[in-house]
Amino acid sequence: MTTGAQTPARPARRSRLRTFLPLGVAAWLVLEIWLLTLVAGATSGFVVFLILLAGLVAGAAVIKKAGRRAFRNLNEALSKGAAPSSGGGSGLMMLGGLLLMIPGLISDAAGLLLLIPPVQKALARFAERAVERRLGAAAPGTVGGAFQQARMYRSDGKVVQGEVVRDEPGGDTPQDPRPPLTR
Repeated sequence: MTTGAQTPARPARRSRLRTFLPLGVAAWLVLEIWLLTLVAGATSGFVVFLILLAGLVAGAAVIKKAGRRAFRNLNEALSKGAAPSSGGGSGLMMLGGLLLMIPGLISDAAGLLLLIPPVQKALARFAERAVERRLGAAAPGTVGGAFQQARMYRSDGKVVQGEVVRDEPGGDTPQDPRPPLTR
């Protein structure tokens, strides 16, 4: 329970990603539409329709194949009693299929690029290093998400530091003694 006067919190600064992501998405959409109109002007609207339909079908096939591979790898690992591996590029393959399914020529090119195995490996290494850097720079106690820093203010204005521990499922906290509601 918090008592006493609380100091108003400063508004958090927006990260660069939250600032520029909407602008980037808008620019990407405008560029996709512009390229589709260029292709339609050079050929015909029916050719553009066939290109978009081919991307949709190819993307669905890639996602289906990558999903089957990931499920097969998971089943093999579980049958051996081992932990599942990183997936063997199935996630990046699914992302490539999703980009193929999104209407547009730039997303199709990016999706096809993600289907090339050397590109998948290089991107997977880059992502792994980026995650390791982020985890290494994180403050202790924040990675698991179960602990939160909290400040409580006493009536005399002194700050009491502490940690808030959320109840995780399967924890050793006592259950609610009331019987469950039935209809």
